[in-house]
Amino acid sequence: MADLRIGSPGRAPGLARLACLGLATLLAACNGEKIQGFGGPTMGSTFRVQYVAAAKTPGTDRLQSGVQGILDDLDRTVSTYRTDSDVARFNAAPAGTCQPMPEAVFTLFAYADTLHRESGGAYDITLLPALSVWGFGPRGKVAARPSAEQLDALRSVVGMEHIRAATDASGAKALCKDSASSIEFNSIAAGYAVDRIAEYLRAQGVASFLIDVTGELRAFGRKPDGSAWRIALEAPISNARVAERIVTLEGMGVSTSGSYRNYFEEDGVRYSHTLDPRTLSPVTHKLAAVSVISDTALEADGLSTLLMALGPERGYDFALQHELAAFFVTKTDAGVDESDKRAFVAHGTPVFEKRFPALKGN
Repeated sequence: MADLRIGSPGRAPGLARLACLGLATLLAACNGEKIQGFGGPTMGSTFRVQYVAAAKTPGTDRLQSGVQGILDDLDRTVSTYRTDSDVARFNAAPAGTCQPMPEAVFTLFAYADTLHRESGGAYDITLLPALSVWGFGPRGKVAARPSAEQLDALRSVVGMEHIRAATDASGAKALCKDSASSIEFNSIAAGYAVDRIAEYLRAQGVASFLIDVTGELRAFGRKPDGSAWRIALEAPISNARVAERIVTLEGMGVSTSGSYRNYFEEDGVRYSHTLDPRTLSPVTHKLAAVSVISDTALEADGLSTLLMALGPERGYDFALQHELAAFFVTKTDAGVDESDKRAFVAHGTPVFEKRFPALKGN
């Protein structure tokens, strides 16, 4: 799962996803519309909102306050880096307990459960103990890779079959667990935040905007000059930021997951933050990054993580089966290091290539 370090100000951002570069320019139109923006720290990384300010658009201070409120509320709900969040309290509770939770948790859990079932278990939100022993959890790095015995000991608490949502006779909802399991929504929380922010901006009368929360994006409307919002999907080049493909967005969410920036090395072996739920160990395939563009940022966020876990062949087959707009970047055997773009080959699914063809200059 992705390590977005929710609620961890001051820590280095989890780079499970490649950053997507917003290419908006500060433009002004004859009617006085112009692009304004604001941002700040969140989830151990940053957020940025760019929007077209019109005559009746609320001021920047008001919009920023509303967006910050959404992010702060989500942090209090799902953070694994603070002990007082709703998710942290659930994780600390003993086996066989149920707890009432905010509606956001049930929304996230329902989507996570869908991804888990559709992928045959390749997506799993109970991997926090395994992430921790590998050094990708809230406690940070570990001295060495875990032993097979350590991983086997986690089997009794890892697995989404241990978690369920329940509703009592009065209609009250609760999240329950039958083992001492822990959950984390780090692979979908940022996408969910983007969608919540998009709903808020539209309710405030903002018709055109580009939202970026830790690299998860969504855009609506057009810029003052009538052009669409454009973003760049990065190539996984080490020590460089190079656009692999530039796409236009309108009403869509985009997420990129990758394995090349958040890892550690031991005895010459690279261990990625993306774990295979079947082995509780880092994936070993050659998929370096995958981007998904979907109707919502939540969908894009979860699906990019899922495809990254499945790998280049199984992930591509899943994307074809579900008609996803997905863009895969895979390591080659070209004999060059990862600072050279020739070390990778990129290809999109038929849906991606049809809906987001390469622009001139790509």
